[in-house]
Amino acid sequence: MTLAEILAGLFPQGHSVTVRDGLVTGGGAFANGTLHIIGVDGDTPLGVDGALVLSRAVLDAVRAGDRAPILVVVDSDSQRMSRRDELLGLNECLAHLAKALLLADRSGHPTIGLIYGHSAAGAFIATALATRILAALPGANPSVMDLPSVAKVTKLPLDKLQEMAKSTPVFAPGIDNMVATGAVHVVLDPTKPLDGQIRDLITNLQPGDDRDRLGEERGGRPVARGISAAVIAQAGRG
Repeated sequence: MTLAEILAGLFPQGHSVTVRDGLVTGGGAFANGTLHIIGVDGDTPLGVDGALVLSRAVLDAVRAGDRAPILVVVDSDSQRMSRRDELLGLNECLAHLAKALLLADRSGHPTIGLIYGHSAAGAFIATALATRILAALPGANPSVMDLPSVAKVTKLPLDKLQEMAKSTPVFAPGIDNMVATGAVHVVLDPTKPLDGQIRDLITNLQPGDDRDRLGEERGGRPVARGISAAVIAQAGRG
């Protein structure tokens, strides 16, 4: 689905969402209230300027005090790899965006991610993975790091990593692997009304982050939940 199709499905009566330089902001009437929208479209890399624009939109929604849900739509490249962005503190700006989304969620704005295209690396982490629940549409292609980049970092041969990825979802790219690890909670059905599916996700949101539980149940991260529980238990004894 394209962004235009997503917005038409979410807001049959119209909306005020705009896309400028690949950055999505705005909202519309939704389920007897309002749905705020931010995001990245068109496989656009997310740099310092974009991260600050999206952070401002999130913080403006929090200041409005309506506690309306925030949907983060994602079809991005990775973070913008430029000298300017790095010198201006891209890592801090991406972290600021992620923290703004966490603040919004804890301030009563349910945060839902919707990945419908590509996303990778810091841009994926600061948008889609910073929401309380992440949904995907068929055809989405997320990755924390693509395998050629993993090969450069780990110094392992690419063909070896490709073979490992067949049985190790935790670092492998692609929607199926993200579902297996619990990073993606659910894949939506594009043949059904999108507004109803998003409304159901919001209605059934549970407190906290249950990605480790989902990863354990789905077999993609079999030990993460136990390790985190042990760390928390040890910290409580300190």
